[in-house]
Amino acid sequence: MKRLLHLSDLHFGRDRPELLEPLVQKINALAPDVVAISGDLTQRARAAQFRQARGLIDRIACPVLVVPGNHDTPLDNLIERIFMPWRRYRKWIDTDLEPQIHGPDWSIVGINSVNPLGWQRGWFDAGDIRAVRDGFSDTPESALRIVVVHHPLEHLPGERKKLMRGAEAAIAALAEVGTDIVLSGHLHSWRADVFAAAPTEPRVLQVHAGTVLSDRLRGQENDFNLLTLDQGRVEVTRFVSRDAADFKPEDSARFERFEAGWRALRRADPSS
Repeated sequence: MKRLLHLSDLHFGRDRPELLEPLVQKINALAPDVVAISGDLTQRARAAQFRQARGLIDRIACPVLVVPGNHDTPLDNLIERIFMPWRRYRKWIDTDLEPQIHGPDWSIVGINSVNPLGWQRGWFDAGDIRAVRDGFSDTPESALRIVVVHHPLEHLPGERKKLMRGAEAAIAALAEVGTDIVLSGHLHSWRADVFAAAPTEPRVLQVHAGTVLSDRLRGQENDFNLLTLDQGRVEVTRFVSRDAADFKPEDSARFERFEAGWRALRRADPSS
């Protein structure tokens, strides 16, 4: 059994400082095998905000995989945004914008979906598909294949933000290269389900995290996900902060992998 903790949209600079200590304590108490952060570590990509994000990462006791989000490029410095969009991110977070973690039980591949000139709307192109395919090339057949990306590949009806470019084609291509799970953020809302719009099988599981620290809430509380992965099954548990003192399990969904991909099982009780 493996456990992966999924954070997104920290937004240091528009964060709730009172949540930081409970978050660190909860992450280390849960003792996951890996923490994946799907972008937007900062609000305006300023050095002080990246230092805060670095401080959080350094306090996490397990390996951490991070990909950037659209807020991690400088909005208020056009020259830097055009010519050096990742200078501060590389200095404080990671020189690798698309890190990977591999082991006998899983391969986790990070993809940078940010278009520095597009501000909010991301992209997923043929080069990204090749990077995923190459990242999974030596993955054992029984192992899980996980992609971490900031922008979701599918939106629910009524979402105001634009879906990233290439999303529909990417869902089909990711299925073809054997992707099991896609972790994303950006929308500040929680969701765990198979892709409804996938034109081909096998069906890929999408897991969105809301914002773990930001005060820019969109109808949901600050949260993060814990994925428990065991022999072709995954349980996604949403941990929520309601009183700023702790993050507690509040919702959970279970899925089983079979020949045609993932299917939902009955709703789990996160308190059990």
